[in-house]
Amino acid sequence: MAKLGEIMTGEVLTASSDAPVAEVAKSMVKRRVGSALVMQSSLLVGIFTERDVLRAAASGKDLNAARVSEWMTKDPETVDPDVEADAAAELMLSRSFRHLPVLEGNDVVGIVSLRDVLSTRVRRK
Repeated sequence: MAKLGEIMTGEVLTASSDAPVAEVAKSMVKRRVGSALVMQSSLLVGIFTERDVLRAAASGKDLNAARVSEWMTKDPETVDPDVEADAAAELMLSRSFRHLPVLEGNDVVGIVSLRDVLSTRVRRK
């Protein structure tokens, strides 16, 4: 079974909590990713996902003025790189999210998506 350290994406899109929603959404589109990790210095404080962009857009607020901190998930679940892909999939499915930050101690080392995890499972068969 694959460990997250083997399948995670190491180049993570990050944003500050005071960044405008529109700016972070543009970066997500440009990088073709579904989430951004929200950092305060080197500390992970939240995660901002496609779902958050949709909720912000549906609110009718000006996305150039709205800040990521208003829409992000604070203190997201995290895992370490030694967690097995199946355990990560179970966690994401049971908690209804699709992006999971990977940390070694307090340091962000990557992110894994439900798609990453399921791709390893399909390749195995």
